[in-house]
Amino acid sequence: MQHDYYSRIVWTGNRGAGTSGYRAYERTWDVAVPGKEAIHCSNDPLLGGDPAKMNPEDLLLSALSACHMLWYLHFASDAGLVVTAYEDRPVGIGEVEKGGAGRFLSATLHPRVTLKHGADLQTATEIHDRIHTVCFIARSVNFPVSYEPQFHFTE
Repeated sequence: MQHDYYSRIVWTGNRGAGTSGYRAYERTWDVAVPGKEAIHCSNDPLLGGDPAKMNPEDLLLSALSACHMLWYLHFASDAGLVVTAYEDRPVGIGEVEKGGAGRFLSATLHPRVTLKHGADLQTATEIHDRIHTVCFIARSVNFPVSYEPQFHFTE
C-alpha cells in the first residue's frame, strides 16, 4: 500500500536583497507541515549555518533513530518485554568532497534501553536485529546503519 507524505519548506533567510550575492542571504528555513509546530532550521555549521538550529543532517539522523526506537518499542511490546525508558545518542559519520558535495558514510545508534527487572536480555538484544527489515527510514538510506545497545533494569 502506498502512502503519501507532505512537508512544506519555507525559506526565512532573505535579508532584504534576496540572493543578490552569496553572502547576502541566510541559509535558514522552517519546516512548516500544516497542523504541526514549525521547526526552525539552518544549514550545517561547517557551512556557516546556525549551530543552535536543526540542519538536514540532524533531521535525517534523528529520523533514523526515532524510527528504530518506535519499532523497538512495538516489537518489545509484542514480545512481552516491558520497556520503561529509551534514549538514543546516534552518531552519523559524513564526508565532504572537494566542491562541497557531502554524504553520510554510516550511522551508529546507541540506544540505552531500560527494561523491567527480569526481562529476557537475549530477546531484548535480538529485537534490534529485526528492525532494519521494517524501519521505513533505515530501509530508505544508502549507508550502513549499526547499533550498540546498552540495557539497564528497573524494579
